[in-house]
Amino acid sequence: MKAIIPVAGAGTKLRPHTYTQPKPLIPVAGKPIISFIIDQLRKAGINDFIFVIGYLGEKIKNFVEKRYPNINKTFVQQHQRMGLGHAIWTAKDVLNDDDEVFIVLGDTIYDVDFSKFMKNPHSCLGIKKVNNPRDFGVAEFADDGFVSKVIEKPKIPKSNMALVGLYKIKEVSILIKALDYNINNNVQTLGEFQLTDALMRMIEEGVKFSATTIDNWFDCGKKEVLLETNAMLLKNEGYASDNVPSFYNTIIIHPISIGKGCQLSNSIVGPNVTIGDHAKINYSIVKESIIGNYASIEEVVLQYSVVGNDAAIKGLRQSLNIGDNTEIDFSK
Repeated sequence: MKAIIPVAGAGTKLRPHTYTQPKPLIPVAGKPIISFIIDQLRKAGINDFIFVIGYLGEKIKNFVEKRYPNINKTFVQQHQRMGLGHAIWTAKDVLNDDDEVFIVLGDTIYDVDFSKFMKNPHSCLGIKKVNNPRDFGVAEFADDGFVSKVIEKPKIPKSNMALVGLYKIKEVSILIKALDYNINNNVQTLGEFQLTDALMRMIEEGVKFSATTIDNWFDCGKKEVLLETNAMLLKNEGYASDNVPSFYNTIIIHPISIGKGCQLSNSIVGPNVTIGDHAKINYSIVKESIIGNYASIEEVVLQYSVVGNDAAIKGLRQSLNIGDNTEIDFSK
């Protein structure tokens, strides 16, 4: 089985970080988002990967080649971002008719055992019950339990089971034909070529899709979700740093993930903080935040913040001589 990971998006909701760093490489709980996906897929037995790259794609390619030298990997360029269906269609020339493929969105962290999908004898979609199905692709079901319909962001949803971005496809040749038909006939939904529309065409041609309910998923496309995911993962076993070195005059409040070569002094750091490699924090208070590699933070109080690689923040130092019964308000 091959895994297709589309990572061509621009990540506009996480700007300014994604002006220089592709969203899948933003760190959460000590490692980039894409590493969570690759590590889970490898644990499930997949070693053949196709990455659909576009915006800042060379950075993703360089990272994967350096971090994962032993996986079989192919990089396909999506020159125009025209939807998820178009991204998968772009990779059709590196797929064989006898392949099975597992499609996984490259900017999402999943709380699921991927081997459940591998063991399912049918093509399979990952689903999760949501309160706002209008914001998602949704799946409807027939009496026999198989998926009867999938639709992208319905105005009047008949189901609250959202598609979460996990798709195992056994009938790859039929998928490619469905994508070819939609693109050649300009079948778009919401201005894009949706994978959902191709899956619906497959269902109409008789392909059986089952569904697997996942425990949770985290679309890290917004700062708030990124920080919530970071905090959640740091509380789980195996993500936070256990053996934190002693830093000068610094209080560490766990959980926290600290990269290699960091310099912390005269500060209070944590809880729920991820710090990249070789970052410097001095005379500061940092909590509920993600700090990038080689960032420098001095004399500031940070909370619920995302600081990019090589960024520098320095606060305002005050020297005061305050008499009795004096009130000074620096908040204005």
